[in-house]
Amino acid sequence: MTYEHLDSDLVNELLDDGRASLRSLAEELDVSVTTVSNHLSDLEEEGVIEGYTPKVDYDAVGYDVTAVMQLKAEGNALPEITETLKDHRQMISVYEVTGDYDVIAIGKFRDTDDMNDQIKTLITDPDINQSNTSIVLNAVSENEQFELDTE
Repeated sequence: MTYEHLDSDLVNELLDDGRASLRSLAEELDVSVTTVSNHLSDLEEEGVIEGYTPKVDYDAVGYDVTAVMQLKAEGNALPEITETLKDHRQMISVYEVTGDYDVIAIGKFRDTDDMNDQIKTLITDPDINQSNTSIVLNAVSENEQFELDTE
């Protein structure tokens, strides 16, 4: 096998089965276990692969309210606001964005009362000038990853 696309192929195999053994990856990619191990270590060191975690169905464990918050912030307070949101355990994504708002944060909550209480606490920061919260009615696609090109 050519090693030209081995890293991409390895990532794609792990996207398909994150619990695959080194041996099964080596067999699938037609290379040695040592080669897979070395490339996997390199990908981890380079930050291409950032850990191995299960995909959790939050609805199934009682977090069936998803809220999307849009925030306008004082310019110099943006790093502090995003750090606070990032550190909140139920915020699953926090983005600094262009457009009408400065931050978009997505959180998972047990119910609308839980969401309301936590969002009110989060947006009491005086450096947040404006907020808009939307509740997701239907998650058509969520937490999806895509295979890397190998061509």
